[in-house]
Amino acid sequence: MPSQLVMEEKQTEIEAIKELLVEYKSIGIASLQKVRATQLQELKKHLSGKVYMKVMKNTLIKLALETMGNSDIKQLEQYLEGSNVYLFTNINPFKLSLLLEKGRVKTTAKAGDISAMDVIIPAGNTAQPPGPIISQLNSVGLPTRIESGSVWVSKDTLVVRKGEEINERLASVLSKLGVKAVEAGLSMRVAFDEGLIISQEQLKLDVDGTKHSVEQSFGEAFALSMSIAYPTTETINTLLQTVHQQAVALSLTAAIPTKETMPDLIRKANAEMSSLNSAVEKAKAK
Repeated sequence: MPSQLVMEEKQTEIEAIKELLVEYKSIGIASLQKVRATQLQELKKHLSGKVYMKVMKNTLIKLALETMGNSDIKQLEQYLEGSNVYLFTNINPFKLSLLLEKGRVKTTAKAGDISAMDVIIPAGNTAQPPGPIISQLNSVGLPTRIESGSVWVSKDTLVVRKGEEINERLASVLSKLGVKAVEAGLSMRVAFDEGLIISQEQLKLDVDGTKHSVEQSFGEAFALSMSIAYPTTETINTLLQTVHQQAVALSLTAAIPTKETMPDLIRKANAEMSSLNSAVEKAKAK
């Protein structure tokens, strides 16, 4: 009887998962490695109404996928490993990935963690009293001196580069100095969106780079439109101003009187008259 009850509970869970897969157009899988329970709860609150997040057993997800009758969604099976949280949503998966990245926080490193940045320890007071800390700092390449009863780092020093592993000795030193070298949070491993599998690498967007590229492309398109006098919503005002300036310049050169050129033509004529009068006076004086 107990085993029968367990089977019924599992079947109920599988049916609930299938309902979620049908209800939402996108599903994301994020690793729970190094993610704290408190942080997960905060993310759930932050994404409430946009994303339904739930930690589920990979085996149950796999069973649900196998009975869905959808060959495309079965591609997710290859990602059903490790400890995961599943995200069901109707928002764009790229937007969801950005929201998760913004939710990441810096935290203290442990041995074996990968540094999220180049870590440079600045010169200055460590606020640590002289003692074993000196040899610990020196062991990770930090030059030290004692000043006013405290241990000081003598110069700015790079102790680990972005992407490098942090060993136990360095992790201990960074912890003592209050340096947070790693980031914790959810990162989407994969997303399934309306029949399309989107990998982790594809989900990573360089927002600043893309913005710069769009701005550069816009500038080049604007310049091309202006050079061939191609009117668009963006260029029409500038084109009209340019044409007006050219028309005024031509009118002045050809001495064609118009409402805009008349004052300038009169001033030009007056200047030429004054110049001619001056030349005549000089000739008479000879």
